[in-house]
This record gives sequence, C-alpha cells and structure tokens, in this order.
Amino acid sequence: MEMGIVGLGKMGGNMAERLIRRGHRIVGSDPNEAARQRLSALQGVAVSSVKDLIDRLEQTPKVVWSMVPAGEITDNVIAEAAQHLRPGDIVIDGGNSRYTDSQRHYEFLKEKGIRFLDAGTSGGIWGLEEGYCLMVGGDADTFQAVEPLLRDLAPEGGLLHTGPAGSGHYVKMVHNGIEYALMQSYAEGFEILKASPYPNLDLEAICNLWQHGSVVRSWLLELAARAFHQDPNLEKIEGYVEDSGEGRWTVMESIEHAVPAPVIAISLYLRFRSRQPDSFSAKVLAALRNQFGGHPVHPAEKHD
Repeated sequence: MEMGIVGLGKMGGNMAERLIRRGHRIVGSDPNEAARQRLSALQGVAVSSVKDLIDRLEQTPKVVWSMVPAGEITDNVIAEAAQHLRPGDIVIDGGNSRYTDSQRHYEFLKEKGIRFLDAGTSGGIWGLEEGYCLMVGGDADTFQAVEPLLRDLAPEGGLLHTGPAGSGHYVKMVHNGIEYALMQSYAEGFEILKASPYPNLDLEAICNLWQHGSVVRSWLLELAARAFHQDPNLEKIEGYVEDSGEGRWTVMESIEHAVPAPVIAISLYLRFRSRQPDSFSAKVLAALRNQFGGHPVHPAEKHD
C-alpha cells in the first residue's frame, strides 16, 4: 500500500522506515532537510509541503498520516490537507492530540467527505524494531481500509480499533497517565535505594535482578537498567521532567467523572516539582523518558 506521513521526526521517520521495510510506498514531508534526506536514502519520496505530499500520492483513497505535535500544528496540518484531499480520502492523526480535538477533526473532515482516524501511538524510539502499539478511533470501515498499513506498523497483538472518533486518543491519554504513575513509583523506589544505609548498591544489577521472576519486572525497568549502565549515579543529567499533556488531561478527566486517581495526579504534580531544585527521583524520570522516547535531557551543570 501507500501512505503519506507529515512529520519525519523521531517517531514519524521511524514509522516511515518500518513501513518501507515491509514493502509500502511512503511519501513524507518535513521542513527539516536531514529528515527528508533520511527518507530519500530509504527509497521513500521526500517533499517539503503537505500539498506536494498529497500530489505525489498515487493510490486512492489517499492516506495521510499526521505525526506532528498536538494542538495548533496538528490543526494546521489537517486544515491544509483538507484543501487538497478529495471525498473518500483518509487522514490519520497519530500524534498525542486531546480526544476532544480528534472529535472536532472528525466532524470537520466529515463535512468535506474526508474520512478520519485518531491513532494513539505508543512505542517511542523503539517502535522501529519492536512495532508501535496502536489505539485507533473512528469509523469501522475507515479502519478496515487502512488495516494492512496499521498491522505492519504494530507488533502482533498491538493493534485495536477502540471505537468512535476520539476513543483512540482517549485510550492513549489514560495509557500515558498510567505511565506517569509507573515511572514515578520506580523513581521513588530507586531514590530510597540510593539513600539506604548500603552506599554501594548496584542499581543496574538490581534492575536486572528484578527482571527475572519479580512481580515488578517490566520494560520500564529494563530501560532503567540501561540508564544506570550509561550513568550509574545519573550525574550527567538534570532531574527536570516535562509533561506532554496527557497526564494533565487524564487528571482532568478523573475530576470530570469523579473517579479518584490520586497516584496519577501526584505523579503529575511531581513532574512540576522536578522543575524546581533537583532530586534523584526526577533524574530517574528524565532518564527513563530519554530511554523509551528519545526525549532530550537537560545536562547537569556540574559533573566530571
């Protein structure tokens, strides 16, 4: 099959490569020349604008996947795509948009006869090899039209049509809220180990130990081991942790529906705390985000 991908950054570029490896024709657009050159080297078609991308798509219906930051940038991409697509064509938003935005995009495009899916996408920089967990909202027939592409992006068992428009990003929102809480729990545990009366505990070795038969084994723990291997005391990074929106939205939903979610809420507030004076648990959070998603870390001001 064929797909256009708007945004060839850490996620979009790797998604393009994964699909090309599986025999799909990919047209990609990005303002960054290096990102375009990478796609060209993979035998993809690289362009610099949404219009050029749509013009270069050969199959019908045309499928355009937006992989850009949520909010105004996504709004602009969808609005521009709508000017050049025809009825029956398909737009997929794979970014971390708020589910209410996806509902709005669905209605906006429906008026023009253009179909829309919201694809909550998890997998970070590891998705190229491991596959992307995809949570997809929208009409069933639209999902079925692009299912072969989605199955080649996802690992076995990693694709689900979640329901109507907005449901994919809603599920991804809650997924990320849970992720906040899991990461915070690991961070606090390792800070306790760091402060213990046993000053020479090998945190990397403990991570690896817990991966064998322990009830707390997980991919995040594996990534923590990698982080401690690279920097045993996390001295080279600042414990400054951003939030990309989903945690806030999850807490807001919990309030809206009167569902108690104290652990997720506190994990969000502690990310705010990380932007104040440094702490070891915040260093662990920053390291984990870098490991699974390639998110940048703030270098520590002083280290050997």
